[in-house]
Amino acid sequence: MATTEPARFAALDPLLPPPAPAAAGERVSAVTTGGVRVSGVVQRHRHGPGDTPLLWSAAQVWQLFPAADTPGTEGFDLLLGELRSLVDGEPPGADSACVVNWPSRDAEAIRAFLDHGLAPMSALAVRTTPPSPAEPDRDGVTVRLAGPADFDEVLALCAATFDYTGLVAHRRREQTAELLAPALRRALDEPATWLAEADGETVALAQCAWVHSAPDTDAAELLPPGLWAYVNNVVTAPGHRGNGVGRALMAHVHRELLRPGVVGAYLYYNPMNPLSSVFWHRQGYRPLWTSWEAHPASALR
Repeated sequence: MATTEPARFAALDPLLPPPAPAAAGERVSAVTTGGVRVSGVVQRHRHGPGDTPLLWSAAQVWQLFPAADTPGTEGFDLLLGELRSLVDGEPPGADSACVVNWPSRDAEAIRAFLDHGLAPMSALAVRTTPPSPAEPDRDGVTVRLAGPADFDEVLALCAATFDYTGLVAHRRREQTAELLAPALRRALDEPATWLAEADGETVALAQCAWVHSAPDTDAAELLPPGLWAYVNNVVTAPGHRGNGVGRALMAHVHRELLRPGVVGAYLYYNPMNPLSSVFWHRQGYRPLWTSWEAHPASALR
């Protein structure tokens, strides 16, 4: 009996939701040497100077959505070849990318992604274990909820961390603070951002939110159903990294977030970031989806 699409995803990772319906966009297809037809959809996105996605995205994007039943390395290899043909038909600029978001544990797909010059740019990681009540607070560090009065300090810390990730992950943008500001103002109206302070100085923050993974929501395409804690911006100020501040902050935040009835917590991190790629694994998170990228788009092989 052939394996159905939901069963294939479940075999890859038990936390994966059933495959989402086919995305809208330009359909691409090819036939393997064994006569199996493979298909996918390509979407094109263009972001203007004031668009918030520029914080994590190229200005010009070709995104491939392979069908959930794409069989093995050859199938992904063929679809990426079709994607390259589309890119060749519209020469991309320097601020461009080809992107594929796919379950992190599909090693056969990873082989094709690497062969075509894609790099793991971002991972959606999940934690479903409860917080440890034995995690001690760090001496000299206090944690409190942030509010609207903390906006300037929060914005400065978040902008600083985007400057750092611009070296190892996303692109550095001159207008980072301007793009961050609206969402941060809204976030500070909710009791879900925490500040860590030491000697009267703010040394770290964790901006979080609550997300319902329910039918017909974007979250349902990535996460199992239920209420999830979303860990968004987490920042430790330069000069305070590596001394336990971030660990103490997140121990407090996890006790607040991972309450009864919450499925777990999720976040996005960059696998090539030498700080976050170590920190979040130690915090009990592991990749569920990985976003692969060739930048610029013409780097796709």
